[in-house]
Amino acid sequence: MNPYGVGMASWDDVRRIALALPEATERASYDGLPAWRVRDKPFVWERPLRRPDLDALGAAAPDGPLLGVRVADLGVKEALLADDPSIYLTTPHFDGYPAVLVRLDRIGPSELIEVITDAWYARAPKRLAAAHRESAGPG
Repeated sequence: MNPYGVGMASWDDVRRIALALPEATERASYDGLPAWRVRDKPFVWERPLRRPDLDALGAAAPDGPLLGVRVADLGVKEALLADDPSIYLTTPHFDGYPAVLVRLDRIGPSELIEVITDAWYARAPKRLAAAHRESAGPG
């Protein structure tokens, strides 16, 4: 992203936002792609489409970079998918799992910060999350 908040979000943006959160670490996932964790629980990760995803999505399959994002529950997942299908998507692989895919080439900077922070909250231990909320103040 450039300083004016337009254009494509980058993996550097994801890395900067994720690693600014308490106890966040970066470690490659089992497939060697970047993943960000809190106390060893992944909250966001690089997730390219695989053959079964491409087959399921057909012509609707995006070709840009995708960020896998953990969400609090399936209700949040459904809300994000309904709110902006040009940014958020899912595949049958994620059916019944509280995660969405985010098109980095479509999401704005403030929304990227929000979705990564919410993913961290969904995975962080309760005490760590509460301490971070308290230190962050209102808003």
